[in-house]
Amino acid sequence: MRARKGDRAAPVRRARCAIAGCGPAGAMLALLLVRQGVDVLVLEKHADFLRDFRGDTIHPSTIRIMDEIGLSERFLARPHDRLDAIEVDTPGGRATLAEFRRLHTPWPYIAMMPQWDFLDFVTDEARRYPGFELLMEAEATDLLDDGDGLVRGLRYRTAGGVGAVEADLVVAADGRHSVLRDRAGLMPTSTSPPMDVLWFRLPRRDGDPDTAFGQAGPGHLAIFIRRGDYWQAGYIIPKGSAERIRAAGLPEFRAALARIAPWAADRVDTLTGWDKVSLLVVESNRLRRWWRPGFLAIGDAAHAMSPIGGVGINLAIQDAVVAANVLARPLAGRAVRPRHLASVQRRRVLPTRLVQAFQAAIQRGVIARTLDSAAGPQAPPAALALLRKLPGLRDVPARLVGLGVWPVHVRDRAAHAAPSPSAGPEEPPAGPEEPPARPPAAVDNSVDVLDKIAHPPHPGRGAQPGLETQPGRET
Repeated sequence: MRARKGDRAAPVRRARCAIAGCGPAGAMLALLLVRQGVDVLVLEKHADFLRDFRGDTIHPSTIRIMDEIGLSERFLARPHDRLDAIEVDTPGGRATLAEFRRLHTPWPYIAMMPQWDFLDFVTDEARRYPGFELLMEAEATDLLDDGDGLVRGLRYRTAGGVGAVEADLVVAADGRHSVLRDRAGLMPTSTSPPMDVLWFRLPRRDGDPDTAFGQAGPGHLAIFIRRGDYWQAGYIIPKGSAERIRAAGLPEFRAALARIAPWAADRVDTLTGWDKVSLLVVESNRLRRWWRPGFLAIGDAAHAMSPIGGVGINLAIQDAVVAANVLARPLAGRAVRPRHLASVQRRRVLPTRLVQAFQAAIQRGVIARTLDSAAGPQAPPAALALLRKLPGLRDVPARLVGLGVWPVHVRDRAAHAAPSPSAGPEEPPAGPEEPPARPPAAVDNSVDVLDKIAHPPHPGRGAQPGLETQPGRET
C-alpha cells in the first residue's frame, strides 16, 4: 500500500515477532512469547478494546491455559457470569443442548466476560515483561517482502503518519477480514452458513431468567446472554434477510421479539432505532495454507468460525498456544523456518475442521430447519428430540464446545524472561507437553470427508448493506 501524500514516516522499528491485531489470539500469543524472552510488537488499529457484541465466552479450555501459566485465580477474580449449560426453550418445552457441569475439569462452566476485560487482563500481564510493546491506533497495511517471497516485516499507519516494522516473523491476527492475509496472497475457502445475527441490548428486570438461554419457535430463534443490568440479545435471521426485516419496519421487528420472548415484551420499545441494532454477517471459512516464509495467520485470519457454541475465541487462543509452543525457541534463536510454520498449521487444522463440521451440522439440522418459516409449526428437530431422550448425549457437545477436540497445553509454563520487580510469585513448573502434532491415522483420514461437510462449495458473501455491520472480530 502506498503512503498517502503528506504522511510522515516514522523510524523503522525492530522486533523478533510483529503481531497485527490485539484480539484474543494476538494478545495471548504476545504474552506467551514475551514470557519466553521473545521481543514482541503488537499493532492494534483501534484506540481501545471497547466494542460491543464481540465474543465474550471463555471456555474451560482457556481457563485451563490461564491456570497453566499461574493466572487463573487472578483472571477469575474479574467480574464474570457462569454458564453451566446451554438450554433453549421450544414450543415442546426446554431442551438442554450441552451440560458443562458434567465435564471433568475444575472449571465446569463457561465464563461470560466482556472481551475488553479479557484483553485488558492479558495485555496488562504482558506489560510486566520488558520485551512487550503495544501500539494502539496503528493499522497494519502491508508486508515488507525481500522480493524472493520471504516476509521481513510489515507497514502500518497511524494518525501521525506511516511506519514500518522489521521482524523475523509477522503474525496476522487481524480478524476475518485480514489485510495482511490478503497481502500475503492467502485466500480462504468460504461457505455461507444459513443465518445472520442481529445483536442488540435489552434491559434486565427483576424476575427475569437468571442465566443465558435460547428461545425458538417456527421461523424464529433468539439467544439472550446476561450482562449485569442488561441482556445481550441475538435475533437469528435467515442469511441475507436483514434488508427485508428492516423494510418491514422497526415496530414489526419489536413485535416479533415480543412473540418469541413474551417475558421481554415490556421492554422491546427501548429499541428506538436501527442504530441500536448491529448486524453480524455470519461467515465460515478457512485457509488452505496458513503461512508463507516469514508469515503466519492464526485465529479468524486463518479460519473464521460461525458463532455456534461461541468457540471462535477459544480456537484462536489454542492457535496462539500452539504457535508459541512451536515458535518461541526458533524466534529466540532467530531460526524460524518454514517447517516450523507448517507445524503450527498441521497441529491446528484438524481441530478446526472438526469444529466447523460440527457447526455446519447444527446449522443445517437445527437452525436452518427452525428458520424455515414456510414449514409452519413442526416437531422439534430430531437432534433436540434425541437429546431429550438420551441425556448422556449432552456430554458430546459439552466436551467439544468446552474443552475442544483434544487438549492444548502450554509447553514452557515457567517464565524465562524476567518480569518487572512487582511481578509477584514465580510461575508453576513446566508440565507435560501437548499431544503429538499428528492425530491417529483413522482420524487423520477422515479430514477430507469432514471438509466436504463443513465446506460445501459456495461463493463467499459480504456484509448486507443498510444496517450497521459488526466488524470482524480480531482473534
